[in-house]
Amino acid sequence: MNGRVLPEPDTDLCRDLAADLRSAGFTAEALRDAWGAAADDAIARGLRSPASRALGDRGDALAVLGRLLVLGMPQAAPSVDQALSRTGAAGLARLGLAEIDHEVRPLAVVRPQSYADASGSGQWWIASDLDEAALGGPLPEDHVLGVGGASLTLAGLQLPTPAGRALDIGAGCGIQALRARAHVDHVVATDISPRALAFTRLNALLNGIDGIEVRLGSLFEPVVGEQFDRVVSNPPFVITPRVADVPAYEYRDGGMVGDDVVAAFVTGVGAHLAPGGVAQLLGNWETRDGVAGLERVRGWVDSSPMPLDAWVVERERLDPLSYAELWVRDGGTLPGTPGFARLVDAWLDDFAARAVTEVGFGYLLLRRPADGSPTLGRYETLHTALPGEGLGAHLAAALEAHDRLRTLDDPGLAASVLVVAPDVTEARHHLPGAEDPTVIELRQGGGFGRLLGVDPGLAALVGACDGDLAVGVLIDAIADLLEVEAGALRADLLPRVRELVFTGFLRFA
Repeated sequence: MNGRVLPEPDTDLCRDLAADLRSAGFTAEALRDAWGAAADDAIARGLRSPASRALGDRGDALAVLGRLLVLGMPQAAPSVDQALSRTGAAGLARLGLAEIDHEVRPLAVVRPQSYADASGSGQWWIASDLDEAALGGPLPEDHVLGVGGASLTLAGLQLPTPAGRALDIGAGCGIQALRARAHVDHVVATDISPRALAFTRLNALLNGIDGIEVRLGSLFEPVVGEQFDRVVSNPPFVITPRVADVPAYEYRDGGMVGDDVVAAFVTGVGAHLAPGGVAQLLGNWETRDGVAGLERVRGWVDSSPMPLDAWVVERERLDPLSYAELWVRDGGTLPGTPGFARLVDAWLDDFAARAVTEVGFGYLLLRRPADGSPTLGRYETLHTALPGEGLGAHLAAALEAHDRLRTLDDPGLAASVLVVAPDVTEARHHLPGAEDPTVIELRQGGGFGRLLGVDPGLAALVGACDGDLAVGVLIDAIADLLEVEAGALRADLLPRVRELVFTGFLRFA
């Protein structure tokens, strides 16, 4: 059934379904309470039975809908009609979410998804295709993915600042379009899959969100000649062998060789950004022929016809075998099952043909400078754990700090008054019996959770930034205390102060 295009979603039916879900208390928190935290975590790993066992023979609306719409388990039609008093089993069938035989069999999942950002918190219901646990085997190639870890990461990375128009490339179930619409007046969502766009329309209606327009096509084809204030994409970046017997899943495979789909996005997005516009995406990149992945990304940015600011963060690197095993399992083919070793070998052959030794994964933020001159080129590797929310606000603050720092020469920065961010803590490590610390560390509780080793001079300056005195005055006082020359200390500390302001340890008062 996955190859079938969903029917055009009926507005009234979507409204009725939303009312039924609300009446049933169909929330992520309520379901987690119903079957327990361990069973809830197991669902994300493809295990349904712990949640089903925890529900037992409960027949209340939350339990019935949890089995049907989250676990993908058939339910008796009278139970569904009772749980969905407005929509009924027939309404689910008309929406393409279920079929009715002697019972109601789900054709899709509808899962509640909580969210929070700088503007507040809330919850969506997100419909998508049945996963491999519900299907009992590998996914079909036209599978429309639900909300996973990567999509939540990108949603949290989106800048929570107002803008006019946004473009979501590779919309899938529509999660990025929904998130963008919270801060943007109008969103154009594109995908190569009509089924994915139908899910995007359905999810927008189910959550009562207008201003999302869908268009069919690949990458920038549906928006030729148009520009946007924001572009967001969780593109089909997974590197897949171009071999006939290797499944090409629409949700993750862009049909290109290696990391070409990410390269095409980076080199092409500038033409579709309005001055000052920002693009954000996830991606993979290969370390190839001895050239590190981040350096290859830098080359893509440099070759963009439209000059771009760039901030690229590499979160992890995998060797070819680990990468192959990850994505073969993701498609539902597990170790020990027929075809697993063959598929892994296809990936390894593909990597060997291009002399690939590692594959990086991370986030890209690209901006078209308002004045046409790039000033930000940051390519870094960060392996710290990310906070659940708030990273988008951190990125927005970093861009604002960068733009302000650009206007300040060293005397201007010295005349500025700074404060320590409230999430910053300091740790000092001493050898037993020693009066002075051997290590001083600043730790960031928010943002990217950076941990920095600092010397006594910088530690003293950060500790003194309380919004009262200018940076230059503080440095002069610290120079007297340390008995060093003030000019030399300024030359040493001011560049590092710029870094601390950009990364969020310090803020302008």
